[in-house]
Amino acid sequence: MEEQVQALQAALTDLGSGSLVVVTGAGISQASGIPTFRGSDPEAVWRQSDVTLATFDYFRRDPVGQWEWYLKRFEAVAAAQPNPAHLALVELERWHSERAGSFCLVTQNIDTLHEEAGSSKMIKIHGTSDRLRCSQVGCRYGSPAGSLASIDVSFEEFVASPSKQTLPLCPECSSILRAHVLFFDEYYGEHEDYRFSEADEAADTADLMLFVGTSFSVGITDIFLRAGILKRIPMFSIDPGGHRSSPWPDLELLPSPAEELLPEVCHRLTAHREMTSAAEPRR
Repeated sequence: MEEQVQALQAALTDLGSGSLVVVTGAGISQASGIPTFRGSDPEAVWRQSDVTLATFDYFRRDPVGQWEWYLKRFEAVAAAQPNPAHLALVELERWHSERAGSFCLVTQNIDTLHEEAGSSKMIKIHGTSDRLRCSQVGCRYGSPAGSLASIDVSFEEFVASPSKQTLPLCPECSSILRAHVLFFDEYYGEHEDYRFSEADEAADTADLMLFVGTSFSVGITDIFLRAGILKRIPMFSIDPGGHRSSPWPDLELLPSPAEELLPEVCHRLTAHREMTSAAEPRR
């Protein structure tokens, strides 16, 4: 792992005050007990479930079945705690900001571990598990801008007796509430909370990209990869389950656990900064 630490540390140091973009996927939360989607772990979501469960078409056909599936996932997410990789990204954001550098974290994850760890400059491109929204487009609590906090919605009656009649309804129009997440048959521009235009701009202006725990299987990672390749900027992918050779030009693979690699890199960056500051002459 030493060579990987040195490579990433050097790239981040050389970045100076440039624009750093971090893109995270399900792999960063695996150490917190949340299964990946397409990873090699036996509990990976799409090894256990049909991807059509996460579509709006399925919601229309069987909202009861979809909510039973999502509530199980949300229960596991709610019980998780940030791991050292989440905390290290908070430290990295702080370190780079102190160098007057631009920082943006784009996460594909719907869990709340990044914000619980303390990340602030973040885009949740696929939505979030701690909010719901009305299924009726144009409603005050629906697309393109509305949502509700999950804590304000009770599923007790539904859990006790799952049926369409016990599903929580929108307080504004009485339509069935849906998960505030991007389904597979939807588009990034369907809700303002996904902040797709900001993510697209971050891809275009990045000077260094760091991917953490992603399988590069969804559209947003393709957008970032293409932008990075076009600009020929440094790009790194931290993924212990990744291939040894990269199918993408200019993408350097770091096949180590993010919860081990990132804290070590941040420790060295901070130590170097403190040493440099101590060596500067006092006025």
